[in-house]
Amino acid sequence: MHQLADLIIWYLVFVFSTTCHEAAHAFVAYRGGDPTAYAGGHVSLDPLPHIRRSPMGMVVIPVLTFLLNGSMIGWASVPVNPTWARAHPRRAALMALVGPLTNLSLALAAFFAMRGLLGAGIFTRPTEFLFSNLIVLPEGANPRSPLGAAGRFLSITLTLNVVLGLFNLIPFPPLDGAVVAEGAVPSIGTKIYDRLREVPAFEILGLLASWRLFDYVAGPALAWVVTQLYG
Repeated sequence: MHQLADLIIWYLVFVFSTTCHEAAHAFVAYRGGDPTAYAGGHVSLDPLPHIRRSPMGMVVIPVLTFLLNGSMIGWASVPVNPTWARAHPRRAALMALVGPLTNLSLALAAFFAMRGLLGAGIFTRPTEFLFSNLIVLPEGANPRSPLGAAGRFLSITLTLNVVLGLFNLIPFPPLDGAVVAEGAVPSIGTKIYDRLREVPAFEILGLLASWRLFDYVAGPALAWVVTQLYG
């Protein structure tokens, strides 16, 4: 029963965070002149259009990864007109950037909510540190209180969105950071990334390289966030 409750909380946070990320992409693309995602119903916080587009990344893989290691990974995407993106690289870069910034904004909101709850004495620091359980109810509180689930929801929202935001900013295809880097200096970036796209399975290689690099980023970043939370 406890694992089922954790699965539900993790999945709610994952779907909400991913939907916000993709809806932000779709909205900025629409405002920048590409109505492709808007026409597909992706300028919306309704998760169903995003799930229908990426059922493996939004349902199957998140549930499997939770059952295997107790946390979730997955993916989603919105359709972008490549002709528009090449014609307007800076607009495409802004469209790509807003997704990770949305995740970091969600993390910031969760951070300040948790700081406020800790300061008010409603929650306290855990004796056993887990990234999915950064705040707990004080000793003697009702363990079945809905506040306990709220604390886990906020903890997961903070850590998952830090991970999503920072990971997607890595400038390797197919991550958002590559589009941001390409649009920042189109005259140079387009040539570099066009060469990369000629490499067979470049997106898979980019993901593998990103995961290796992120190993050196995620731990220190999350540790710093936790230090600030309790500081």
